Amino acid sequence: MVFELNSVPHRRFNLLTSEWILVSPHRTLRPWQGQTEPVQKTEIPAYDPACYMCPGNRRAGGEQNPTYVKTFVFDNDFPALLPAVETSQTNRNDLLIAESERGICRVICYSPRHDLTLSQMEEQDVSGVVDVWAEESLTLGEDDGIKYVQIFENRGAMMGASNPHPHGQIWASSSIPNEIAKEQASQRDYLDAHKTCLLCDYVRLEQSEGERIIFEDENVVVLVPFWAIWPFEAMVIGKRHAGSIPELGSSERSALARSLIRLTQKYDRLFNVSFPYSMGFHQRPSDGDGHEEWHLHAHFFPPLLRSATIRKFMVGYELLAGPQRDITPESAVERLKEA
Repeated sequence: MVFELNSVPHRRFNLLTSEWILVSPHRTLRPWQGQTEPVQKTEIPAYDPACYMCPGNRRAGGEQNPTYVKTFVFDNDFPALLPAVETSQTNRNDLLIAESERGICRVICYSPRHDLTLSQMEEQDVSGVVDVWAEESLTLGEDDGIKYVQIFENRGAMMGASNPHPHGQIWASSSIPNEIAKEQASQRDYLDAHKTCLLCDYVRLEQSEGERIIFEDENVVVLVPFWAIWPFEAMVIGKRHAGSIPELGSSERSALARSLIRLTQKYDRLFNVSFPYSMGFHQRPSDGDGHEEWHLHAHFFPPLLRSATIRKFMVGYELLAGPQRDITPESAVERLKEA
């Protein structure tokens, strides 16, 4: 018996993390009397003399920015990881376990313009950002003590961005983070069992069904994953099997830039607001192994649920038991296609 995914409560399996997600489509009918978010329509200037990231300005740590005209990368003035940390660990009765963690944290300003977002930038400028992501991945990955390079962006105050200047971050760590370790194990297990790439096969299946793809071109597929947790979550997946951003050719980097612009423009049009999200790339670790199982992809996790003022909260059941969503991924795709 095949049940109706758009009306019956059910669980979906996340192939990348080997975790289950509860989907409750009937709950979209419930009224909302909870918290609403203010919609900020303030005008943002092209240059802000008080911004720590604008060209020529002095940062909070005291350093002065150059008068840059394209992208600008600098070591985070208040990093979560430090490069000079001695290796040490402690284990008390297999109950209290800790070890030191070394790393490098950098900030990349996408543009000298203070008032832009990825959705408002020109393709050539976003392609320049992709090139910098590739360069930083290579440079940081060549450090003997670095095992993983995480590229990400928090857009909007709702996602904790402390500055509206268009920027992202790069954290390079001496260990492989939790989410990467889960995805690596799943991709490796799938490769061992099927002798093919998990995401290559997944993309082909999504193309054959056509139900969750937002758009695609000859190089990139942008879709809402079958196992999405966040209301309008999306994945950006390259069609060619490549494990990291540095492995992408020039045409693939341009296609990636176009896809990022197009997706974020759709997000902005969805509720007619500068759409908040956390975005990041998952790529093969830089620990010296080949990692043929890895397939480069990006995740977009936006929190808005029903409108520009109503967001999804990960609380209660989600924190104590497991993730849950109301609107189905298929419904989200239709909304994004129309945006």
